Formats: sequence, C-alpha cells, structure tokens
Amino acid sequence: MELPLSAFAHSTTYLDTAGAGVLPRCAVAAVRELAEAAGAGLPAGAGDFGVVERVRSSFARLVSVDPRRVAVGSTVATHVGLIAASLPAGAEVLVPEREFASVVNPFVLRGDLGVRFAPLDSLAGAVRPHTALVALSAVQSADGRAADLAAVRAATAAHGARMLVDATQAAGWLPFDASPYDYTVTGGYKWLLGGRGASYLTVSREAQSGLTPLHAGWVAAESKWDAVYGPMRQLATDARRFDESAAFLPYYAAEPSLALLERIGVEAVHAHDTALAARYRTGLARLGHRPVPGDSAIVSVPGLAHRQPALEAAGIRTSARDGALRASFHLYNTEADVDRLLDALTG
Repeated sequence: MELPLSAFAHSTTYLDTAGAGVLPRCAVAAVRELAEAAGAGLPAGAGDFGVVERVRSSFARLVSVDPRRVAVGSTVATHVGLIAASLPAGAEVLVPEREFASVVNPFVLRGDLGVRFAPLDSLAGAVRPHTALVALSAVQSADGRAADLAAVRAATAAHGARMLVDATQAAGWLPFDASPYDYTVTGGYKWLLGGRGASYLTVSREAQSGLTPLHAGWVAAESKWDAVYGPMRQLATDARRFDESAAFLPYYAAEPSLALLERIGVEAVHAHDTALAARYRTGLARLGHRPVPGDSAIVSVPGLAHRQPALEAAGIRTSARDGALRASFHLYNTEADVDRLLDALTG
C-alpha cells in the first residue's frame, strides 16, 4: 500500500518520532472537534467512552491480543508502578543497563526490591532462579537497539519469572506480538501517532489475578455506570479493572491514528521505515560516521549530539540522547528527508 503522505501537514523535516510522533490531519480534526464542542458547552464536549473502547480494540489488534487483556491509561510509568506495587518485598527485578527511566524508577523507588542491571545483549543469561521479574524495552529509546525478546522469554519461562516489555519504541513500526508476555506497556504518542496522555497496558490472564488495581475508580467496575458512587459491587472481570479514567483528547486523537496504521499495515510501515534508516546508515558510512549497529527505524550516532541544535535551526528535527544524535524514520518521511539530513551533516 502506498503511504499517504498527504495525511500529514508538518512543515519541517521531522525525524524525531522516537521523541514524539506527528499527529495526522484526521487526529488533529478529531481533537479540534471535541475541544470546540467542550468550549461551546455542547453535550458532545463531555466525550464518549465508546471512543476509548474502540481505541482499546484497535490497539489490541495491532499487538495481536484479545481486547480483554488491554487496560488504558495515561503514562507508562503509572502502569509500571502498578506492577512494581504487586511484587513482594525483596523480590529481584532484572533490568538492562541504561534502560528508559519509566521502566526502572518504579522498581528502584520501592526501596525494598532487589533491582539488578545487566547488559542488554546478555540479559537472557543473567536471569536467575530467584529472579521475580525481567523488565525491558523491546527497542531501546536511546539508540534503537532491539532486544532478543524470544531469548529473554525462554529464560524467564525456565526460571518461573514474569516478563514486562515496554513496546513504546516498537509498536507502530515494528511488528510486535504482545501475547507471549505477562505484561506490556506502550506510550501512545510516538510511533502510534497519538498525543501524550494515552497509554496501554496488556496483562495476561494468568497475571491479572496477581495485580491489585490500586488506582481503581468507577471506570474499573464491571458495570461502570452502576459504580459512580460508593464502593463498587464488582470489579471488571478482565484487564479493564486496571483502567485509569481516560483523558478524552488524546484518545480522540488515538482513534483515527490507530485506524490509519491498521489500514496501512504495520508490515508496510516497517518496510518503509527501515528502508529509510538503511539509506541513512549508508550515507553516514560515506561521511565516515559510525552509527549504532542494527536495522532499527531509530538510528543513533555517538559523538554527534552537538549537531542537533544547528539541525533544529535549519528545520531538521532530530534529538540528542546520551551523547548521540538520534534520528528516527516513520511513515510520513521520504528519501528526500534522509538526503537533507545527510547534506546538513556534510556541511
């Protein structure tokens, strides 16, 4: 399928989806319509929970799980915090070195867990018989390295540990199946093309019984409209028990954005994004630069972080992370964008 570049209206060479995605025109329109209705005091301005349910189902299809395994929320850290709260004191949590903070801090700040770090490439071999949980990103935020999720899953299964995968830098461009994992968390404002304030937690049926919905409000009830006042009669029987009350504006953005990704297909997006990244890597080699190896849509070049401000001033949006220049390529990018970045780095 030909990628619909006309679906976007950005005016810069935007190469920072790993930081935040560009909203499609249809998402901007949906948010504007809701905001204008709210500003006019119209009933539609109160928002529609049906939108949230459609987003839940759309996300579930994108990551190949039953919607009953998906909880919605606002941030990855909140989802991870819920999982951290479920662990007994003294439990060991294994995390890659230099992992994204939202995956690490909720465990460290408990203060009574044994948080251990290991290199990403040898994480599977670092799982021990007493490891309770392994938490990692499918794709590293800083440099785009992809984890060997199958190897880590085999190791956790062999030792009876649970596994948490942050798919924020994967879902939307990398075909990702959430079903093998006890938990996954995904921020919706990057490769999924939504706004900040939409995030997704998947929980296996087996793991659901081990989580206490500590932030449960009325939306976590089996029948939410019968649970507005007083203690709820019954929690939702599936992962909806872990829902936060959704912020409607980002979920109104998420509905058309996820629908767009579904129409195109993640496989087509993957082929497009990685082809652009490969073109960039080839050009970097010609210039004598050595990016972090891999075939990710995220390309990080150590030692070039200082070039980011000048690129920004020239209308080329990248980011500086951990001393490196990070560029990330998504469905609204073209070969011309890659070549413009390379030309700027040549100068």
